Amino acid sequence: MPQTLAAPAHSELIIKKSRFIGCVQPMADRASAQAVVDALWKQHPGAAHVCWALLAGGQSAAVDDGEPSGTAGRPMLDVLRHQDLEGVLATVVRYFGGVKLGAGGLVRAYTDTVAHALLTAPKVILQRMKTLECHVPYALEGMLRREVEAAGAQLVDVQHGSLVTLQMQLPEAQAAAFVQRINDQGQGRVGWLPASA
Repeated sequence: MPQTLAAPAHSELIIKKSRFIGCVQPMADRASAQAVVDALWKQHPGAAHVCWALLAGGQSAAVDDGEPSGTAGRPMLDVLRHQDLEGVLATVVRYFGGVKLGAGGLVRAYTDTVAHALLTAPKVILQRMKTLECHVPYALEGMLRREVEAAGAQLVDVQHGSLVTLQMQLPEAQAAAFVQRINDQGQGRVGWLPASA
């Protein structure tokens, strides 16, 4: 099940006199990631490279920033994928120590820096949510509210008209069973509205 990070986590490795400063953090999109990378350049003006990888749906990216092609961004992205993460930015700031590491050494250095940061990163499970909307007679409102609470769903909106219209959100995996339970208890008096989202 995909996860994201609850908060940023950091690491630092010294490999053959080069300093690798890593960070993994929750990130929604590429524009936000670019802003973080720009800020890192301001914080580390003497750095040789600021390489990064973003795993965020269709906005994913892998940037080598001057390192040999495929030795930094792609390996960092692979670490995020291997951990089944989504909505996460990994950055590594490198201060060159004067000793070349070679392609294999660079891949290991960037991979290890991200992996070390992820060891301490607090992870949370990502759940796809589903919005449900129904209308019920006033007599069923209490029952429906109790079921929403028992299911751990969130009541988003309630409107009172000739019927009570309730909108709720719950994890997608629980939606079908929830609808079936409400239909059974409502004995045909629950009307479900088409999903708007």
